[in-house]
Order: sequence, then structure tokens, then C-alpha cells
Amino acid sequence: MIAVRFSLSLLRKGVSVSTICEEFPKSFIIRHNAMSFSFNSVRKLSTMQITKNLELISKENKNTQVENLKLSINEDKPLVILLSWMLAKGKHIYKFADYYVNHGFDVLRISITPWQLLWPSKGTQVVASDILKFLHVNKSYAPLFIHGFSVGGYQWGEVLVQIASDQKCYQHVADRIVGQVWDSAADITEVWFGFPMAVFPKNLVLQNAMKQYMLYHMKTFDKVATCHYVRSSQLFHSDLVKAPALLLISKTDPVGAEKSNLRLKEDWENLGIKVYWKCWDKSPHVSHFHYHRKEYIEQLETFLSNVGLIKGEEKIKAKL
Repeated sequence: MIAVRFSLSLLRKGVSVSTICEEFPKSFIIRHNAMSFSFNSVRKLSTMQITKNLELISKENKNTQVENLKLSINEDKPLVILLSWMLAKGKHIYKFADYYVNHGFDVLRISITPWQLLWPSKGTQVVASDILKFLHVNKSYAPLFIHGFSVGGYQWGEVLVQIASDQKCYQHVADRIVGQVWDSAADITEVWFGFPMAVFPKNLVLQNAMKQYMLYHMKTFDKVATCHYVRSSQLFHSDLVKAPALLLISKTDPVGAEKSNLRLKEDWENLGIKVYWKCWDKSPHVSHFHYHRKEYIEQLETFLSNVGLIKGEEKIKAKL
């Protein structure tokens, strides 16, 4: 437990365990205010740090300022809300951002730390407030499209909780969403199992210790943590966002489990939401693209075409 507490103290400060153990890729280039990233298969992208957890990614450098989360110049183009999995490496997420940017989208990348997940009122709910405010004050970003991974589903649920608290003000945000993709979406029932695997992917001893702590955390801190996880899940399963959804999962993923995703599919379909479904026989959590690249791209492009965001003849065949 000492090792777990030590790691939690680092994670509270936003320090990734993988960052401590590994060097950043040598092709990782950082510039003041606007950052460009160069990876083997990723074109140069321009990024702007909106908050610690929100990053705006585009094809061109933006000659704009940000004040109270509002851009000084209106962006009349579609926006992808890209909700990362826990401790996702930039080189993986930027492949998806690059794909969308080259389809004509801007991308709002959302990331959270383990500490923010553990303490919602000071963590994920603050991030949710920033996400919602950015989408609310930058109304020219339309339509909106969601692509979320794993615990990103929980983070989006926290956004929905805040929309539901004042629908008169924020319903326009939900109404601008035309499609949503959920890759390995993790339900609250899998948090205790998936969280340790994300934090300690190669250390079974620390994984088991963290699992025991997570069970303790969810039981002990019901009023400041668990009840918020449950409420987020309830809103995630609602029809507050009525846009069609594509669920990407596998039979062997214990975190974004087939059973919980089937329940999500059934709930949405019962509410009249169109759900597209792809379940592979074998691939690890948030690794479906890596193991099934061709099929993944085909599923994604077909869905984008179905919701009217790209035309068949405009599909970009470049690799992610």
C-alpha cells in the first residue's frame, strides 16, 4: 500500500507513471502557446492549450486569443470532442486527431488524471464545467461529433449531468451533436477493475493493491465519489443526446466489457437512438484500432458518412 500511496501522491500532481519511467519521444516538439507535434505517421498539427485538460487541435495555426474559454475569432467548422482514455500517450491520441483534422474538423482533446477521477468534485466535474462552457460560448463550432475512449464515457456523463441541471441554457450544446463514437466505453461497474490496469499496466502486484484500494475508495467515499459515478452513468444512458452512436468493443475486453456495452446499446435503442455496433472477437482495451486497423477505419468512415459529416467520394484513405 505504501507504493500505491506514493503513486497516488504523484498522480495527484498530474504526473503520469509512464512519464516518470519513460522518456518523451524525441519527435515531441513543444512551442510556446501553440504546440506542434511530429510523429512518424502523423502530420504536423497545431495545438492550443485551453486549460490543463483541454487542448484545441487544428491543421493551421490559429490567430486567436482565448478569454474565459471563448475564442476571439469564430470558427465556422465542425468540431470533434476527443475524450482520451486514462494516461493515453500523445503519439496514440494524435493519430486520431490527425485523421479528423484532415477531414476538415478541429479537435478538442480532453484528458484527465487518475486523481481527478478519484475526486470528482475537485476533478472531473471541474473539467466537465470547462468542456461545457467552451462548447456553450463557442457556438460557431457546429456540428459537434464525439469520439470517446474508455473512462472518457464517464467524463462525458459528467458533462451531461451539468447540461441536465440547466437544459434551457445548455440544450443547444446537445442539439449540435450529430454523432458519437464510443471505443471501449467503461461503465462504473468496471472502474475498480480498469483503473489499476491503466495506472500500473505492467505490474500485477500494484494492480492488485490498487484494486483493493479502489474497492475501499468506492465504498468509503460514496458521497464524494461513488454517487457521482452512478449519476454520470445514469445520464450517459439517457437520451439527452439523441444523435446516433457507434459502439466499438471486443469480447475479450474486461474493462469496456461486452455485457455493459450491450446494456448501453439496449437502453439507447429503447429510447429511440440509432446504435451501430462492432464487436471484435479478440483485442485488448482501447486497442481495437491497433489490432483491426482496416475494419476500424471502415466502421468510422461509414458512420461519418451515415451522419452526413463526409460524403462517400470524399473519404480520405490515408492511414490513421
